[in-house]
Amino acid sequence: MRKLTSIVLLFLIFVGYGQAQQTVPVEWSAKWRLLLGSWRAAGKGSPGEGAGEFSFQFDLQKRVIVRKSRTDYPASKDRPAFTHDDLMIIYASGSESRADYYDNEGHVIRYTIEFSNDAQTCTFTSDIASGQPRFRLTYTRVKDGELAIKFEIAPPNDPETFKMYVQGVAHKK
Repeated sequence: MRKLTSIVLLFLIFVGYGQAQQTVPVEWSAKWRLLLGSWRAAGKGSPGEGAGEFSFQFDLQKRVIVRKSRTDYPASKDRPAFTHDDLMIIYASGSESRADYYDNEGHVIRYTIEFSNDAQTCTFTSDIASGQPRFRLTYTRVKDGELAIKFEIAPPNDPETFKMYVQGVAHKK
């Protein structure tokens, strides 16, 4: 009797676990086609001219997208060469898409993500945090295999007034 009870209990646990699993909505996968893959990029802005690579890849059975990025900035007359590395985890949160960003400079940024109606532009806008600058990262399809990229910053006292910090172009590998 004890063995039968154990088997039934295990069965109920597995059935419950299976029902708790959600399927990934089709629109989650489809809307990210704009960015998925590996890219080479070059740009310029406040930190100088840089070049690097980034990728957007599904992970955890398409429950998240992992973006990894590396940009190398050569030395200039004002500063030594440096490398910027970052990692972003993108996920669905209810009906919206969110992202958590981390970089080698110690920044942690929480983003809300929106796509244009034609799915040709994807914009990451950081949450407003008292006393902190606000960030906006925009990817726009120029043509197949090419993206325009803008990274803008708004001051803490005016979180809706974004100013260009870096802009560039990426080409799919």
